[in-house]
Amino acid sequence: MSIAFVFPGQGAQTIGMGKALADAYPAAKAVFDEVDAALGESLSSLIWEGDIETLTLTQNAQPALMATSMAAMRALEAEGVSIDKAAFVAGHSLGEYSALAASGALSLADTARLLRTRGQAMQSAVPVGVGAMAALLGLDFETVKAVAAEAAAEGEVVQAANDNDPTQVVVSGHKAAVERAAEIAKEKGAKRAVMLPVSAPFHCALMQPAADVMAEALAGVEIKALAVPLIANVRADAVTDPDTIRQLLVEQVTGSVRWRESVEAMAAKGVTEFWEIGAGKALSGMIRKIDRALVSKQVGTDADVKAVSGA
Repeated sequence: MSIAFVFPGQGAQTIGMGKALADAYPAAKAVFDEVDAALGESLSSLIWEGDIETLTLTQNAQPALMATSMAAMRALEAEGVSIDKAAFVAGHSLGEYSALAASGALSLADTARLLRTRGQAMQSAVPVGVGAMAALLGLDFETVKAVAAEAAAEGEVVQAANDNDPTQVVVSGHKAAVERAAEIAKEKGAKRAVMLPVSAPFHCALMQPAADVMAEALAGVEIKALAVPLIANVRADAVTDPDTIRQLLVEQVTGSVRWRESVEAMAAKGVTEFWEIGAGKALSGMIRKIDRALVSKQVGTDADVKAVSGA
């Protein structure tokens, strides 16, 4: 049996996430303390006692979800389960940073600061209301790429942003173009087209200003050798070279999250079990739709940690 550790992206955040881990494991509590220190504020108070609207702001959700994932990793380590248990790591969008922190490539403090910068840059790249994202249900990735090409008008952007699973592809871009894509998708047999409650159009060309910010930010941090290979979002293949990873993290801001292909690549390399490390179970749901033979386990609470570690 080969295992991959996978890390969730934005949308998985909830008030109280990680609290049970912090209460049960001093090493997990230390993660939140270190993130608070790196950001110069009590993000942990927002996560555990704040309001969901403030937590959901991109600049808060991104480091908060990473902190919760890393708290789960530290709890696993306390029970004798190290990163070496995994054959690969992968993350959905911001989850790629969590995966890199878990594999030792990025320090926890650098990861928190990078995600705060990434969240702010992505939010400010496009004025609120100009962009949008929509989930197109029931069409495959190639069909959605054709839909996006048809929906793009003169000077307007719309791209296939997230290839989540065989039943769900997300498009991102200018609001009017995304709405056109939703209508075209229905004409082409989509079961539904759902406008997403997001504050910016992620993973499309409109995010280029944010990509430029991240290129500068990433140039200033050390990326060490990985303990476990990363299956990168934009390549859907294994990478280990730090300089390559630095470049792919920049490309990821405007590029597609190739999650379906990433899971298929890991399965082709012998992975049979996926541990979703951190908040929620969205990735597990996608993995089941990609291949029902694959096993998924959530690792987001102290009870989860004990269950998977045999403690």
